[in-house]
Amino acid sequence: MYREEIKVLDCTIRDGGLINNHYFTDEFVRALYKAVSDAGVDYMEMGYRSSRQVAPPAEYGAWKYCDDDKISAIIDGIESDVKISIMVDAHRVLEQEFKPVDESPVDMIRIATYVKDVDKAITLCEKVHDLGYETTINIMAISRENEFDLIEALDQLAKTPVETVYVVDSFGYFFSEQIHYMVKMYQEHMPGKRIGIHCHNNQQLGFANTVEAIRKGANLVDGSLYGIGRGAGNCPLELIMGFLKNPKFDMEPILRVIQDYMIPMREEIEWGYMIPYAITGILNQHPRAAIRMRKTKDKDKYAEFYNDIRSDLDVAD
Repeated sequence: MYREEIKVLDCTIRDGGLINNHYFTDEFVRALYKAVSDAGVDYMEMGYRSSRQVAPPAEYGAWKYCDDDKISAIIDGIESDVKISIMVDAHRVLEQEFKPVDESPVDMIRIATYVKDVDKAITLCEKVHDLGYETTINIMAISRENEFDLIEALDQLAKTPVETVYVVDSFGYFFSEQIHYMVKMYQEHMPGKRIGIHCHNNQQLGFANTVEAIRKGANLVDGSLYGIGRGAGNCPLELIMGFLKNPKFDMEPILRVIQDYMIPMREEIEWGYMIPYAITGILNQHPRAAIRMRKTKDKDKYAEFYNDIRSDLDVAD
């Protein structure tokens, strides 16, 4: 369980921002940053670096953009060894401005991509790598990808400067056997690269699948406080910390933020395991239909939702 090279990344603000358009208060983000610092977490992801042409500021909070000045104001005065990451969508971003790493509070750029956009991800990765940032490439929705195409993308990434490539179970579809298979495939096609793991909890397997990836050699591990994230959410950070048994970890600051901020937050926004998200996970579908359904008066008509999704799949076939 304790392996010194395993690093833990908190994605509470970034993944959690998908359910409230990234409108977290400065007070909460600062409290979370202090908590993960005190808890011994290795990385904290502040949110996205999105283009304002793609994402209009009238519709989103500050953590959709993660401006350097905004991040600096949040972390000012807090003693911390936590490295800060931000995420960029390779398939949506217009030209972005990144300062050299020694002029920015950001340490790592995580690039989210689909297999079909891997060339765009590589171009962006090379750009930010040359500026001194740590880099990851997170290949999304791999449960829906053709294996030949995925392997071709991995072979391309093996030749790039990216340090870490993530296995991402975007739809919460995988079981432990598939996680094991994917981690092994990534290792075989990208020798020397660190493997990351990011699991969603549609089938109540986010934590179990994260553990399986760790057992098979994944060394950069994502989690969010109380499992917050779009739809069924993510692997809970507090469970990862409990499993890893790293002596530097202190769970008390994490639990305090959960009780003081996230329990009240849960009364206003919804996340976590629910039947509609389980259905989309079982059927290997994006949770968007379940998210829409949960906002209607028929939000608890699970059988009807299941039949609708099945009918849509039959039509697609």
